[in-house]
Amino acid sequence: MIQVGQYPAPKHVIAHVSDTHFLGGKKPLYGTVDTDAHLVQALQQIERSGAKPEAIVFTGDLADLGEPDAYSRLRKLVEPVAARLGATIVWVMGNHDERADYSSLLFDEVGSDQPQDRVYNINGLRIISFDSTVPGYHHGEVTDAQLAWLADVLATPSPDGTLLALHHPPIPTPRLEAMGMLELLEQGRLEDVVRGTDVRGILAGHLHYSTHSMFAGIPVSVASATCYTLDLTRDDRVLSGVDFGQSVNLVHLYDDRVVHSIVPIGDSAEVTGFSSDAWVQIEAMSPEQRLEMFSSKTSSFNTGANGE
Repeated sequence: MIQVGQYPAPKHVIAHVSDTHFLGGKKPLYGTVDTDAHLVQALQQIERSGAKPEAIVFTGDLADLGEPDAYSRLRKLVEPVAARLGATIVWVMGNHDERADYSSLLFDEVGSDQPQDRVYNINGLRIISFDSTVPGYHHGEVTDAQLAWLADVLATPSPDGTLLALHHPPIPTPRLEAMGMLELLEQGRLEDVVRGTDVRGILAGHLHYSTHSMFAGIPVSVASATCYTLDLTRDDRVLSGVDFGQSVNLVHLYDDRVVHSIVPIGDSAEVTGFSSDAWVQIEAMSPEQRLEMFSSKTSSFNTGANGE
């Protein structure tokens, strides 16, 4: 497929998935939510998109109760898809995860209760999985040792920059004030470390809805959950989780910008559209012909005079 706009093809493509919340024994979450089916659907849509992500980043809360079977089942679902795509899997710790089983069952390591911080080199793009969790709690914190480690890693720029992936997003939550009780504490300490570095974007989860902000001059993108989402319109509820509106993100990195696209999970009825076969005709046109055919309000394409 040719590029018909003024931008070149992106240099990197990443899939951003969050908050799968698998339970052991394939039990439905809250007795009703089929977490496995939602993730399978999301992965199928990523595959059929043709985006070919180089990495699939899961920003935490992989398991709901940190059960071993949840991690094993998650891995069995994700690894075949990643292999077909040629994508690296980047796991990130969430507050519902447990470090020992997370490290042993997802990384084939001796189980560890230490922070789960890792660095991935994806064809010149560095992705840092940064553990913002506190054992036994749901809010986020990072230690002095973690910040020193992060500063040391970032001291050497990566050829195509860095994405920092953590579970707790360092942003306000104006429509979900209750999440302020479970936010990342002392965010200024992290801000001091990442400001002025090659970090081009921060990927996060935790909130169960999609949102964007800035932190230390860096764009922050929070992916919604694949399990359930939070309804931000219910003033009569402190929190309201609904089995609706789940999504994942596709992240496209260019030389000078990062684009985050929200992909709703689920198949919907198409109301209008065109077959991909039309690309053959589009590619055969000159830029001027494309402008006249698809932009002009009086063209046969836009008036329906072409018989479509």
